[in-house]
Formats: sequence, C-alpha cells, structure tokens
Amino acid sequence: MIDKQPIIDTSQSKELHFLLMLLREENTSEEIIPLKELEWNHFLELVKHHRVCPLIYIRLKDRPDVVPTHVIEALFQEYKKNTFKMLQLTGEMETLDKVFNENNIETLFLKGPPIAYDLFGDISLRMSKDLDILVREEGLERTESILFSLGYEKEEISTVLNEKKWRGHHIAYYHPNKKIQVEVHWRLHPRPMKKASFEELWSRKRESQVTKHPISFMGKEDLLLYLICHGARHGWFRLRWLKDIDQMVRNKDINYVHFKELADKHQQKDLVGQAFQLAHLFFQTPVHEELQGIVNTKRANQLAEKALPFIKEMVQLHVHSQPKSLEKSYKNYLFSMKTKGQKCEFLIILFYPSSLDERTFRLPKSLYFLYFLLRPFLWSWRKLKRPVLF
Repeated sequence: MIDKQPIIDTSQSKELHFLLMLLREENTSEEIIPLKELEWNHFLELVKHHRVCPLIYIRLKDRPDVVPTHVIEALFQEYKKNTFKMLQLTGEMETLDKVFNENNIETLFLKGPPIAYDLFGDISLRMSKDLDILVREEGLERTESILFSLGYEKEEISTVLNEKKWRGHHIAYYHPNKKIQVEVHWRLHPRPMKKASFEELWSRKRESQVTKHPISFMGKEDLLLYLICHGARHGWFRLRWLKDIDQMVRNKDINYVHFKELADKHQQKDLVGQAFQLAHLFFQTPVHEELQGIVNTKRANQLAEKALPFIKEMVQLHVHSQPKSLEKSYKNYLFSMKTKGQKCEFLIILFYPSSLDERTFRLPKSLYFLYFLLRPFLWSWRKLKRPVLF
C-alpha cells in the first residue's frame, strides 16, 4: 500500500463514484448498490467516454434491480459493437502479421486484441479502435509498401524536412473498405521521451494465443511500462488506461526488480509513481514493496494531482475544439512531466521546422533549410496574430 500519501482531492460526482465502484475488483455483484438520484444519462456518457462499456455491461447485465433497463440495453449495444470490432481487428491482425512474416518484417503488436486477451482473458472486454504495431525504423518503407498493396491509404499530413519522423513516432494508415486503421510505430513514444530499442523489446517478447497464428507482443514488464507512459502522455483522461494498470498488477506475475530497472533506465520513474498513485486512488491497486520508493514521493503526487482534472472533468485532450484554457493546462502538464534533461531536449526540438512555418511563409523546397533560421520569427509572428498549437 501507499505510505504517507499526501492529500489528493478525491471529490467526485455520484455517477463517477458508481462507475469506480463497478470497476473495482473487490466489489462483488451483490455489493453493487447505486447511489440515490443518479443521473443515468450522465452515467452512460461517463462509461462511453472512459471506454469501459464492456466491463460495466458484464457487471450490470444481470442486475435489472440496480439500474434501469434502458441503461443495460445501451451498454449491451456498445458491448456487441465492440465485440464485432475486436473480432474484425483480430482477423486483420492475423492477416497482416502473416504477410509481414512472409516479407521478413518483425512486428510487435502494442495494444489491441493481444492486450485485451492478456489482461482480461477475453478480447471483448477491452475496447480498441485500431491496430498499433511497432517495426524497426529501417523497415518503415517496406512496411508501408505492404500496407499499400493490401489496400491501405496513408494519412495525409503536410510535413517539412522529414518533420514527421523527427517529431512524431507513428504514421496512420486507413483501409477505406474494411474501415480499419493501422498505426505503424517506429518509436514507443515521441521525443524527448526515452525508448527501448526494438531489439531489446523483441528479445523479451511474448506470443499471444488469441489467434492460431502466434502474434508477437511485449513482455510483461515492457508492456506495463509502456501502458504507464502512454497513459501519462494522455493525462490519463480515460479511466480505461488506469484499469489496464490495475488489471495487470493484480493478475500478472511482474518482476518488479526488472521493472524498476527499466523505469530507471528510461527515466520514467516519476511516471510510474504517478500511475500507481492514481491507480491506488481510484481502484485501490496494490503497490509492490519494490516500488514504494518510487510511488511515495512528492514528485509522483504532484503529477497525480495535475492529471486529476483531466480524469474528473471528462475531457478529450486531443480534440481541436477544446477551450484555450484546457489546451494551456495540458501543455503545461506535458512539460511538467518531463525530466530536466527532457525539458532541454524538448526546447531544442521546438526549433525544428514544422508545416506551420511553411504555411506562414512559403519557400521553395530547395530553400527549406532556411526555416531553421526563420522559425523563431515565424513562431513569434503566429503568436502575435493568432494562437496556434505546435
């Protein structure tokens, strides 16, 4: 358990409290008692927003005495839709992996059906909208060529001086007929976050039995650290990500000595502390003795407090129509979660030209190198004219 945890604001709506009660492992179906005057439409919004419809449906489907029938029906429709989607993704995943293997391209599936099966023993209990795969950076062109041959189309993004590969960490491809999106990653996280090499991850990989054809995905400690860093980068605005952590900690035999070494090596101990602070707060997730020194810190608590509003206010941080105050708060949060070295690297990366610079002041491609010199002035000009996001 967490010792000497500083006080965190735990106030929450009745609907969020009920949702958390349903998601906690220690609550049995007999103990599920809804609070009085629950706003059921808001409850459904919360369930959908946090992407936990299947888990909530399973807990409530046999309890019409607890919730109105229309709520169970709405949850069932989401559960059924997700089951079909996961079956579709599983079939496509197997097809893609076979083709990649035939072309000697090693791939690790980062999320999707293998993770759902690994964490819950049932692909229908975790929601996924796409497939995420990790390949070696030098294999990106061949991977893209294969996806094109299979009917996938590349997400069109305007870039300058290979900006996408420098600033980003994945490219999206979409199959217009199958309605499936595949994200091809060459890094686990965007710069300046540290990453494990593909060779390291491949050497510790596991094989999922979710299909007849074995699918490669990350080892337990690598996966836990990846899920933590992914959730932290997104401000944990979906409870589903924290539930993943809770589920993995409770049901998997984690080598915490090795896990702690990985977190230290990749400068992600503060994010681990934040994740366990939040998971313990919302789900009473147990904290292994080996991690106490990481979790019980002022820094971990500060990061947890910064993420709380994103969870409790039901925000979607990557929607462009968000209020400017929220955009600013999220950018400040992202900067605060970096180490001192990562902050320095981040500021250096800001000087790398972007497509916004090209739209602000167009130059012929032969003179694109001048954007390195012009970027500070173009950035200042945009700030004076109208606020934009990098």
